[in-house]
Amino acid sequence: MARFEDINELLPNLAGHGLRVGLVMSRFNADVGEGLLSACADELKRLGVASADMAIMTVPGALEVPLALQAMANSGRFDALVALGSVIRGETYHFEIVSNESARGITEVQLKTGVPIANAILTTEDDDQALSRMAQKGREAAQAAVEMTHLLKSLL
Repeated sequence: MARFEDINELLPNLAGHGLRVGLVMSRFNADVGEGLLSACADELKRLGVASADMAIMTVPGALEVPLALQAMANSGRFDALVALGSVIRGETYHFEIVSNESARGITEVQLKTGVPIANAILTTEDDDQALSRMAQKGREAAQAAVEMTHLLKSLL
């Protein structure tokens, strides 16, 4: 419901029928990636995205995700994209580099291409946190991808 009668408000739309969604999953921390992927794909289907309108690409790790997203965005075949993966803190500074650079790359791709990207690359302290968050984050990413697609299309 709109907040004001005299102001046009773009309301969330989670209808996925007819949308084409590309999913890029990091294979590093594979159990978490697969959990994210499963939850995301199930939610996309629940929202009405046809299985035939989804494509899955896997890459070695989180740092490779932005390049794969860029290729998918530039193909013109997708209305929205989803980044899936997990970066779990270790004992070195590498966690910060991978977390920050993968997020920066994902943001850069969506801003340069105009294709919405839901970022579901978890950054957690340990495996338990990642495993407990993966299903919810996968579902939320599916919803964000569909909602942002409709919001952007409504402005064209």
